[in-house]
Amino acid sequence: MRLLRLPRERVHSLATISDLPRPSSQSPAKLEAKVESKITMGASTGAKLSGMQKQVLGLYRGFLRAAHTKSPEERRQIESIVSAEFRRNSKLVDRKNFIYIEYLLRRGKKQLDQLSSPDTVGLSYLNVSNPQTRNS
Repeated sequence: MRLLRLPRERVHSLATISDLPRPSSQSPAKLEAKVESKITMGASTGAKLSGMQKQVLGLYRGFLRAAHTKSPEERRQIESIVSAEFRRNSKLVDRKNFIYIEYLLRRGKKQLDQLSSPDTVGLSYLNVSNPQTRNS
């Protein structure tokens, strides 16, 4: 089977001749769209992650790995708490506030170390909100 090599700036992968559409009466634009969709189907087109983003994702995966060492009911609770906390911080924290993000990473690593300990049974979550006061 022969491989067809396409220009690097257009496509990041190789395709076999049998994967390409057969010549037909379709317009060249439609044929090119079919070729592009066949070739780039498995290629990742997302933006590269920064170092800090990689650290955050690594921390999240670390929490999920640590949750798998606990009992099934604790695992579900840990996964839901961790997911909610990461989602909450992703919405509340400005992406350019690197100092605060680094603080959250350090705090998360300490919590992950505690959770990874075999002596730790589960994870608890305390939600503190300011009480509403009435002006009467």
